[in-house]
Amino acid sequence: PYVPGKPINEVKRELGLTEVIKLASNENPYGPAPKAKEAMVKTIGNVQLYPDGRAYELKEVLAKYYNLNMNQIIVGNGSDEIIKLLSEAFLEAGDNIVQAEPTFSEYEFGALLMGAEVKKVPLKDYTHDLEGLWQAIDEKTKLVYICNPNNPTGTIIDEKALLAFLAKLPQGVIVVLDEAYAEYVTTQAYPDSIKLIESYPVLILRTFSKIYALAGLRVGYGLGTEELISLLEKAREPFNVNLLGQVAAVASLQDVTYKENSQAKNKQARELFYLECEKRNISYVKSETNFVLMGVKDADSAFKGLLQRGVIVRSGSVFGLPQHLRVSLGTPNEMAKFWHAFDEMEVK
Repeated sequence: PYVPGKPINEVKRELGLTEVIKLASNENPYGPAPKAKEAMVKTIGNVQLYPDGRAYELKEVLAKYYNLNMNQIIVGNGSDEIIKLLSEAFLEAGDNIVQAEPTFSEYEFGALLMGAEVKKVPLKDYTHDLEGLWQAIDEKTKLVYICNPNNPTGTIIDEKALLAFLAKLPQGVIVVLDEAYAEYVTTQAYPDSIKLIESYPVLILRTFSKIYALAGLRVGYGLGTEELISLLEKAREPFNVNLLGQVAAVASLQDVTYKENSQAKNKQARELFYLECEKRNISYVKSETNFVLMGVKDADSAFKGLLQRGVIVRSGSVFGLPQHLRVSLGTPNEMAKFWHAFDEMEVK
């Protein structure tokens, strides 16, 4: 099973702490958009009703946002659910998926659930090795996952490299572009993946959990051809996205100012994090997300030391990176507390 970052209340109970900050799950520390909060408050009195099983209004807004039609969109209980739907729709014993290592663990979970093999290709310089992924594909490969930007390293595959990879893809293989952190990317080289849908066998995953700060409501979505989406719909449970999640997601897309402010704050926090690392002569991986992978002597020891001081981060050992921590970017106050705890731990 998936192992999430430790919840705040659990750490408080275990360690007897009154103040704990969580920088472990790549959440937006500023909370949902004002318009999303308003929409939820207005809707709270209707939660005795089942949600729209087709998520019509949300699909309609997403279709306009991406200039697609509604039949090219599937909405899920987080993009995690769509990963599971992909596995249920396309995988069986004897099939395989191809993915990077390390990357988001849900790809492997979905494949193993269906009895499929998982072929892992090590990252090269913390980035997807597209040549290695291509060489790993065989006649049993059904899905290739590319997490872009990649979790846990924060690196991207640029458009030129992605197009070259897609151009030589064998027939019958679907490429899943997991773009959970796309809204945080600042480089111009990032692929415009939406325009690839009609030309290549791709499914694009996006989420409202990150930039839109709706992680607790679980709303994600997939974008692809009508044919591909119709196959996934056959595996989808009814009423899979809750009522408050649907209205909050619709309102979030319409709150452009909120999104731009979150992007600006994250970019500033990322640059400041690099500077703090450089001041301490700590290595780090340049990120296009709302987290940074930083070097430490021993990830588990650093994780425990920070935890004792009320700071939850992610030990890189769970990703096979025993000399790294993955640190989500918090508010200025949270980052000050992180560095205070880190320095205190280092001195000790």
